[in-house]
Amino acid sequence: MSAPVRGDLGQGRLVLTAHPLQRVGAFALAALAGDGSPEETSEADFEAALSQMARDVLRAALGRDSKAPDGFWLKVSYSFFPNTAMNHPSNGKRTDVEITERVEQWRTLPPPSGWPPTVCSLCSRQAVGYYGKSDVPLAESQSYRNTTPRGHDGMALCWPCLCSFYALPYGVRLTGGPSIALHSWDDDFLQHAVAEQVDHNRMLAATGDGSKRQTGAQEVVALVALRTHRRPMGAAVDLVVFNNNNRGQELETHALEQPLAEWLRRTQRLGDRRAGFAELVRAHASASTPGLVALARNVFRSPDRIVAVGHGRLLGCLTRTGRDRSRAEALAVLLNSFATEVMLMTEKDLAEIARTARNVAALLNTATTGGQLRSFRTLLRDPSKLRGWLTSQGVQWTVKPPAGAAGPLVTERGFELLFSPVSQNPAWFHRDMLLVGVLQELNSLGWKPEQPEEEIEEDLDPRDLEALTFDTEDEQQ
Repeated sequence: MSAPVRGDLGQGRLVLTAHPLQRVGAFALAALAGDGSPEETSEADFEAALSQMARDVLRAALGRDSKAPDGFWLKVSYSFFPNTAMNHPSNGKRTDVEITERVEQWRTLPPPSGWPPTVCSLCSRQAVGYYGKSDVPLAESQSYRNTTPRGHDGMALCWPCLCSFYALPYGVRLTGGPSIALHSWDDDFLQHAVAEQVDHNRMLAATGDGSKRQTGAQEVVALVALRTHRRPMGAAVDLVVFNNNNRGQELETHALEQPLAEWLRRTQRLGDRRAGFAELVRAHASASTPGLVALARNVFRSPDRIVAVGHGRLLGCLTRTGRDRSRAEALAVLLNSFATEVMLMTEKDLAEIARTARNVAALLNTATTGGQLRSFRTLLRDPSKLRGWLTSQGVQWTVKPPAGAAGPLVTERGFELLFSPVSQNPAWFHRDMLLVGVLQELNSLGWKPEQPEEEIEEDLDPRDLEALTFDTEDEQQ
């Protein structure tokens, strides 16, 4: 391919713009160039990365068969660059020379004489042309628009921004259907996530090993990337699921707020949380769904369910035979960290809930079966019944306090945290944390039922086990 024209127009320098997919593509291009970040990519490295992409495109186009050993990038192209020189239906009737000429023309910088008199829509540098669906994945759901309107030439782009979109397939999870991109305004995280994906996609393209195709729940992609990242998260993470082909256009974005993203990252980076996270994965596992998949879905779709699902695991740790009580403690510690770091519950309020939990645990410590603990768990689902139970028990507590008791069963502040309906008070979550505290205290007291329930085999799903065996270098809290 001919060398791009150079000038003072920044046509060989990558920049990061406000377009999430351009940013992912720019980091992918930088990774292909062997550089740390787009801003560090020299013009020579930029050219080398473009040459590498051009070779991949041409090899795939000349193969003409997406199912062939060299057809990996051809198959991918249908979901990113439909009806282009790389994959046009007419290629089956064209000669290798004709296909090569068309591909080179598509992936070569247009001559300056053909540049439009406008600037790039994304970075305000000189645009080299107008581009639409065949070069740039849709930026809105197909329910809005997925075509260039009549009379509109397309999106004006400079050469580096256009090439960032060309590099996008290298930096996203490829599933054979919708692709999955991770985006964040935290550039350190984005660099890490994209570089890992570039390496993996290049391995898949080289080996053609179908057993290593990247499948599974979309949300797991973000969960794994966060838990392998070494630096604190400075921004939220977006999971962008998209498909730009002509038959099933799709665009969905799921957000993960910064506090939850950082909490998930620290579950791998802090030694005292790794055991708790393994228990949380076990808590989410079912016969049909690996625990990591179910947990990842809750993280994005229903984070408020994470603690509630952990209840069942904690209860099982107390009521079944052969339990290692350290597992229950590790899970309780992890859920307490969720309260303060994700739900932003103050240490003072958490201590108040813990005080109430210790008192309730003193009452339940005389229980002889796990059923009595489950009855208390059921009470939490009905605030009025729980309030009535606490009030009744509180009266008896006052009349005949247990040995060593100090103060009421539940303080005025405790009742406020557990039942106040004001919007600033997530009473439902405080009740969840009350149960965590009760079960944690019973575990520390050594409570066990007179007839423990039969132990259930709990081997982790191999996919869960693989995801829990990253490197375990601790960092300072």
